[in-house]
Amino acid sequence: MRWGGRVFPVVDTHADSLLQVLEGKRHLGERSPLGQLDWPRMAEAGWNLQFFSCWVEPQYKPEQALGQLLRFLDQFWLEVETYPGLARVVTDIAGLDAIVESDGVGAILSIEGSEGLGTDLARLRLCYRLGVRLVSLTWNERNSLADGAGEDPGAGGLSRAGRALVAEMNRIGMMVDVSHLAEAGFWDVLELSTAPVIASHSNCRRLTAHVRNLSDGQIRALAKAGGVQGITFVREFLGGSEDIDRVIDHMWHALDVVGDDTHLGLGSDFDGVDHPVGGLADVTALPRLIERMSQRGLSADSIARIGGGNYINLIRSAWERPSPLVAGLRDPLAE
Repeated sequence: MRWGGRVFPVVDTHADSLLQVLEGKRHLGERSPLGQLDWPRMAEAGWNLQFFSCWVEPQYKPEQALGQLLRFLDQFWLEVETYPGLARVVTDIAGLDAIVESDGVGAILSIEGSEGLGTDLARLRLCYRLGVRLVSLTWNERNSLADGAGEDPGAGGLSRAGRALVAEMNRIGMMVDVSHLAEAGFWDVLELSTAPVIASHSNCRRLTAHVRNLSDGQIRALAKAGGVQGITFVREFLGGSEDIDRVIDHMWHALDVVGDDTHLGLGSDFDGVDHPVGGLADVTALPRLIERMSQRGLSADSIARIGGGNYINLIRSAWERPSPLVAGLRDPLAE
């Protein structure tokens, strides 16, 4: 992103654009009048790195969840194959640095809700090998790993299988996403995880009393553990407001709760909502958001950190130790 005489990376940790591609409505590699995000529009806006969510819809759960998850992964790689050179798939620090240094377009795969994984750690490892680097245990409902936020109030935390999944994610270098977890599960993950975690798209409950938003205590604890909260553009999580300023209200509240700006990022949920916030119709509205953040009193350094720098630091720390799933692998044809 080029703004105010400086260049900084823009990172967003949640978009559902891949679902529309899987449904045959459009392609990531083509600039489309449909949806909110694709690779050409990312390049136009200076939006550098996007996490693309694989969200298995409720009608596929539980029996058909694995098959649908695999269709998501296959579709993503078909897009990469069909539109070469438009986006780099980022799976390691070298790829991350290449995007940052080139001001290019990058894509990271994520899983929203782990019904497709079930309690099978082998499936988790295979998804890592297929490029997935961020996983949330639940969507809104209960599964075999944990309770989702939709089960609150009174929801439980992680099951034994959920705890085992978090431990394996830490071991292989898969990042944990606590958005969509019930609050008890959020606290379980923070207690268990040996690596910083992400709340990919969650706002502030003090401003909007929604189960998907984080309490002030959760926001403080996430920051203390080195995690990052992705402020999302979903109207319901903003309080139903159509105003771009409400997004910035939630940013300012999270900043006030923690006292610094190293724990905050973007988690738009582009293509996950039918009615986007006014002024943020699609990814090309990024300059408008950045300009309004500046007008609301955020410094250029804070904007750069919230816009992507905090996530870049977290991702780099998560990947600084080579995963045991790739360490030691060799190409026999190169010998």
